Formats: sequence, structure tokens, C-alpha cells
Amino acid sequence: MFRRTHATADDSPAVSNDPKPAGKGRPTPKRRDAEGRRRQPVNAPQNRKEAYKQLRERQASDRAKAREGMMRGDERYFPARDRGPARKFARDWVDSRRLVSQYFLPFSLVILLFTWIPFPPHIQRYVYEAVIVVGWPLMMVGVLFTSIWVSWKVKKLAAEKFPGESLKGVGFYAAMRALQIRKLRFPPPQFLPGGKPVPPKK
Repeated sequence: MFRRTHATADDSPAVSNDPKPAGKGRPTPKRRDAEGRRRQPVNAPQNRKEAYKQLRERQASDRAKAREGMMRGDERYFPARDRGPARKFARDWVDSRRLVSQYFLPFSLVILLFTWIPFPPHIQRYVYEAVIVVGWPLMMVGVLFTSIWVSWKVKKLAAEKFPGESLKGVGFYAAMRALQIRKLRFPPPQFLPGGKPVPPKK
């Protein structure tokens, strides 16, 4: 006459994460209650200020990860201008050589310092003549010819090495890298002057 009712799936006992086992006076938790606890968000922002703070922390972490990847030479983290086999070839070709143009900025700094030194008037005249009439023009001519040669050479070699690759701007890219001080180049050089790979940092 009387039929035994069956418990629904939601009311079936669930395994509790509580270290104390269910016993007298401790009812077994319902499955829906256990699942509800698991679905609660972790560290959810309570207000707009907290949400902005978490966003800034996440962005800072992403930037640090990207910079670390670029320092390792991981091309996935490079900006678009540095990606591709032709650009990598241009960087490695420039970095494995000592070029006149890479001394342009240090030479300019030396010239500037010489003009600031308070030499006696009769000496200062010769210093200015040596710097302005001889040193500076020679450096500018050397930089100009080096940049033209680097651009032409890299583009020619890249065309032979990567026949199906787009070489737009690769010559200018190499010439601009050759103007930079080696320690300030980014992405960092992977080769030393002479062609040996840069040893890994300990």
C-alpha cells in the first residue's frame, strides 16, 4: 500500500572535505550544498577599486613575463618589427661584427666632453679645430658609408637565404641596429663579435 520514496540525486550524500568524519550530531552534507560551496569564486573583487587593483597586478605580471621571454630570445614575446627569420638573421649578422657605426654615440659623447673641458684659450682653439674640422666629419662619413653597406649586405644575404620571405625594411632594420651601443640593443644580442654564441647567464 505504501511505497518507499527514493531520494533524489541532489539529496544524495556527498563526500565532505571536512577532516572530521560525519558522526552523531553532524548530518551528512547534501550534494547540492557541497557543489555550491565549490562554485563560490576565489578572491573575487568586492568593489571596483579591488577589481582595478587585480587588473593592474595581472598586467604587471604579464609585462614581466613578456620581458623575461624577450631577454631569453623567445620570439613569441617580440614586437612585430622584430619577428621573422629575416629579422633574426639581420640581428645576428650585425651583432657578430664590430662596425664603425656602433661607436657613433660614444664618439659623440667624447666630443661633447672635450668641448666642455676648460682648456687654455690657445689649446682650446686647436681642440675645436680637431673636433669640428677633422674628427666629426670623419665620423659622420664613416657612419654613413657603414650604414649603407650594412643595409645592402644584409638585404642581399637575406634574399639568398630566405627566397620566399618578405624582406621589406630588413636593410634599414640592420642599419639602425648597427648604430646602437651593443649593450643597449634590444632584443639582446645572441652572438658575440666574431660569431661565438653569447654564454648563458648563471
